[in-house]
Amino acid sequence: MAQIIVLPHVELCPEGAVFEAPQGTSICDALLSQGINIEHACEKSCACTTCHVVVREGFNSLEEAEEKEEDLLDKAWGLEPNSRLSCQALVADADLTVEIPKYTINHAKEGH
Repeated sequence: MAQIIVLPHVELCPEGAVFEAPQGTSICDALLSQGINIEHACEKSCACTTCHVVVREGFNSLEEAEEKEEDLLDKAWGLEPNSRLSCQALVADADLTVEIPKYTINHAKEGH
């Protein structure tokens, strides 16, 4: 199991979080299992960018992004060199520090 540290996010996780996640779990599923309701408008099918995260530590432990993910990431708000779609990035054996960007490009966000 790897430890995931989630940096504070004003809406989704104001205090931040620290938890364990099994290897092979997507970062998105790991966050959702902890009640951190990251957006995933395409239901985790790699068809949008709403689950975009920035991996601040442990980025190199993740498998490389496939071309489809890379193409979508180009459209993500706040793109950084260590950005990933959390639905596609699978937890390996290294600890991760993850930041959820303040904004997404989802124009039909539910509940707002």
